[in-house]
Parts: sequence; structure tokens; C-alpha cells
Amino acid sequence: MRSRGLRRIAATALGLAGLAMVWALFQPLAPDSGKRVRVAIPKQAGVGDIAQMLADRGIVTNAGLFELRATLGGNRGDLKPGTYYLREDMTYGDAIERLVAGPSRDIVQLTIPEGLSRREVAPLAGRAGVGGDYLRASARTSLIDARRYGVQGNPDSLEGFLFPATYELRRGTRSSALVRRQLEAFRQNFAQVDLSYARRKNLTPFDVLTIASMIEREAQLPRERRLIAAVIYNRLKAGIPLGIDATIRFATGNWQRPLTRSQLALDSPYNTRTNPGLPPGPIGNPGLASIQAAARPAQVGYQYYVVKPGACGEHAFSSSFEEFQRDQQRYNDARKAAGGKSPTKC
Repeated sequence: MRSRGLRRIAATALGLAGLAMVWALFQPLAPDSGKRVRVAIPKQAGVGDIAQMLADRGIVTNAGLFELRATLGGNRGDLKPGTYYLREDMTYGDAIERLVAGPSRDIVQLTIPEGLSRREVAPLAGRAGVGGDYLRASARTSLIDARRYGVQGNPDSLEGFLFPATYELRRGTRSSALVRRQLEAFRQNFAQVDLSYARRKNLTPFDVLTIASMIEREAQLPRERRLIAAVIYNRLKAGIPLGIDATIRFATGNWQRPLTRSQLALDSPYNTRTNPGLPPGPIGNPGLASIQAAARPAQVGYQYYVVKPGACGEHAFSSSFEEFQRDQQRYNDARKAAGGKSPTKC
């Protein structure tokens, strides 16, 4: 009698455990009220990897049960890679259904490269399906407290503050929403930058942004960012015009074609050949690495640089005008030998 009762209790317990597992595996759909979570499923991720990723992000409760549910449902090989916006505490069935359906086609990725001006970003945003007028949206200077960054007067636009990155947007997102995302990314990244050295040189955060925007256009090799920053600092200290033609390109909108003599002699505060000091503001929107280089340049005495022939974007740096003239002559000779084309090789 006693053993029969124990067996009955054990059977009941096993039955209840089985029901609990079935309930866990095949829960009815829960209300879509959990916190929204972005998750990127890599292409080579297996069902176990996906299960653990979802559990770690709080999307499902248990990785093992998610994998078991996918196995029982015949969906192990049906879970598609990509970027999803899921919610915390989803049922296993709901999460699997979303991953089987694949990433939402309403999500588009917009990659904004470092250094581009807002006029160059505008067509990229348009091609990505961003609605509205990006140039108008990025001219709304009221969206940022420019005085906090040492801006004197009212800036013409948000140039320099529109952080370059890859943004995931819903198709049809308005330009104003994209600009706000860029400004928030700028604030988060700029907060990481140590400005103490630049401040000791009497440079404002806005000055650092302006220098960074020039570095972004001049440096093709990451290791040269701080060297180019040093050249800019040294020329500012010596009162020598910076001579950075990218500032003229910004003023003329000519980023691709050779600059003409009239453009090089342009009467503009952005002509750093004829005007000493920094241009009025950034000539593009720099990334974090260039901002950090602009805030803390290399401790070298270079005042000049020119493209090194036969190299892929590398520069020859020099501290004296005589050295610079020799480097420049080598470049000109190599260019002449190449029929007037750039002697760089990539």
C-alpha cells in the first residue's frame, strides 16, 4: 500500500513536470509589451549559439528550452541571420516564428563614412529611403548647445556634430530623426575624448572638431592621424597658414576634380593657403579616432607633409622647409614620370 502510494505520488510529480515543460515549450503568445531589444544573428550561428544569445539578452528565458522547442518544431535549420528588433520575455514559439520569417524588410542600414560633409551625406540618406530634406534638418543649430563647445556666435549648420556611423533605420525615417540620432551618437562619443591637452593650447572643443575634420580628409593611414594633427598644431603656433586644400574643396564643393588656380586663390575664410589660423568651422563630420588625434597630437616638430610617391596614401613628414622642398620635388618628379597622374600606388 505504502509503496503503491509513493509510486502514485512520483507518477503525479512526473506528470506535472511534463506538463510544466510542455507549457514552457508551447506557451500561448504573450502580450507584445516587453522592452524592445536589438539583436544581430551572425550568418554562421547555429541554433545553440542563437539560443544562448537570446537568453543572454533576456528575449527568452532558457537557452536549452529554446533549442529543444526549435528541434521539436523542425525549425533548427530555418532560423535566418540578420538584425532583428525583438522583445524581452518572448515565448519560444513567437521568437522562433520571428527568426524563421527573417529580418524585417522595413529596416534599412545607412552607413555614413567618416569625414563627409553634410552635403555629401544628403544623397546617401536619400538613396537609403530617408525622407525629408536632410540639408534643412542638419541646419537646425537649435538642436545642440553650440556654446558648450566654444562656438562663437551662431553656427551656420550642424557640420562637425553629425557623427558618422552605420545607422539602422525604419524605411521612411525622416531626416530630422536621423539628425537627432547622429547628434546623440556625437554626444556619447565626444564625451570619451580627453580635451586637457587641447585646452592647455587654448583650443576649444569646436577647434578640436575643426582640426579633426581636416585630419579626416588628409590622413589615409590611421597611424598618421596624430602626425597630421601635430603639423596643424605646430603651424598654428608658428602663425604659418595651414595650406590644407581640403578646406578649399569644402568651400567650392569640388571634392574630386583638380583644384584650379582661381579656386586655390579663392577669397574665402576657408582658404587656409591665404588665411592663417583655423577655418571658421569643421569641413566635415569626423569619427572618434580623428577627434582623439586632434585632441592629443603626436609630440613631434613636423610642420610639413606631402604624399610619398609609390605609397598608398602615406606621407613624407618634415620639420624644415628645405626638407619639404626635397620631398615635394620627389613627388613632382614621380608625377611627371606618371604622365601627370598621381604617383601613389594602392
